[in-house]
Amino acid sequence: MAESNVVGEKKDEMFNEFYTEVKEIEKRDSVLTPKQQIERLLRPGSTYFNLNPFEVLQVEPETPLDEVKKKYRRFSILVHPDKNQDDADRAQQAFEIINRAWKTLESDETRQKCMDVIEEAKGRTDLMLADKRKKAKKDGKEGIPEDDPEKYKHAIYVLTMKLFADMERKKRELAVRDQEERKRKREKEIEEEENIKAEKEWQKNFEESRQNRVNSWHTFQAGGSKSGKSTKKIKTFKPPKPKPESR
Repeated sequence: MAESNVVGEKKDEMFNEFYTEVKEIEKRDSVLTPKQQIERLLRPGSTYFNLNPFEVLQVEPETPLDEVKKKYRRFSILVHPDKNQDDADRAQQAFEIINRAWKTLESDETRQKCMDVIEEAKGRTDLMLADKRKKAKKDGKEGIPEDDPEKYKHAIYVLTMKLFADMERKKRELAVRDQEERKRKREKEIEEEENIKAEKEWQKNFEESRQNRVNSWHTFQAGGSKSGKSTKKIKTFKPPKPKPESR
């Protein structure tokens, strides 16, 4: 148990370091260069962040859709493969990430799902911090680190990323189950088709063999009666009687 807690704390520490580094890059230059944008979207560990479309496009969840669209266009131009021919493959990957994020937020349905994740993260964070405040008060401490607005925002951000990761994992598991179910269904259909084919083949062979047996029986009967009609009584050979000698 203690070992798992240490591992969990180490993961949280690594995440916090990565988060801090990303935010420092964003603050350093609000208009990142194409190279910086590509690096931001493809750096090690970025897959985790890229699950959140708001993070990809660097907009707040409350940002109006027309403003999100402007940000999307700006980033898509920056990372477009045609504009980065010296790094076209990575630029293409970054371009696809930007497009996927925009399509997610452009759709009312998928954007609402993302907003639900944000709201859940806020609600769960508030409950967690309420318990943390009670514990701190019981221990005679004044306040908690998350009373700082920046740290509170960070706590929500961390939980938001975890919820997006959980949603992606469930999505993939559902896709795998669906694929397996469709595979089993197809295999069953093929088995049923083969059984029907085998049954038809057996029925066909049975009918043919039955007809052959009937024909053989008729032939046998016809041959037997013809043989009976043409049968003649065979005379046995009798030697002549010897004649008496005349004297």
